[in-house]
Amino acid sequence: MIKKMGYQWHLRQLMASQGMFQTSDLVPLLAERGVHLSREQVFRLVTQPPQRLSMDTLAALCDILGCGVEQLIEVVVVDQEVRKTGTGPQESRPLPRARRTTIRRPDMP
Repeated sequence: MIKKMGYQWHLRQLMASQGMFQTSDLVPLLAERGVHLSREQVFRLVTQPPQRLSMDTLAALCDILGCGVEQLIEVVVVDQEVRKTGTGPQESRPLPRARRTTIRRPDMP
């Protein structure tokens, strides 16, 4: 079985601890560090955990907030375990029974 990994994104909380309550506050701060994102992109970055994140953006956010990556992204193990397909015993279905078959030609009894 494989453990399913997840993460928690703490950007909004870290911004609030720095007195930044509007997502648009990040736009000029990121631009100063060479990361040019639209207001809409920054809004999504703050309000939703990103699926992909450039290293430049990650480094800029850590610099702006004075934090490390581990404070921004918390890796967690999700409670459920995921079963690999095609390996291990079947969960609750019994295996089909093997039957011996005989192949007969139509002209033979």
